[in-house]
Amino acid sequence: MKTETNVYNPFDYLLTDAEIGDYLSQAFLEDDPAIFVTALSHAVKHKGVAFIADKTGLNRESLYKTLSGKTQPTWNTVQRIMKALEIKLQLVT
Repeated sequence: MKTETNVYNPFDYLLTDAEIGDYLSQAFLEDDPAIFVTALSHAVKHKGVAFIADKTGLNRESLYKTLSGKTQPTWNTVQRIMKALEIKLQLVT
């Protein structure tokens, strides 16, 4: 008997903008930048890859490749994705 599992996306369980903000903030604060890219990937998949691709001007294949964890996206690409997701970065000192 073969068991199927669903891909886990924490955004399926984050109910408020505050929870989403906390999740992304914690990922951003991690020492490994790949953790933040993974968090962005979850957000993109939750919002819809085609939708974000359209808003960023990136094609879907490029977006998948950027968020795959196998490459390091440029700041320009990360910034475009954040703007498409309406994520605002706030620096506090």
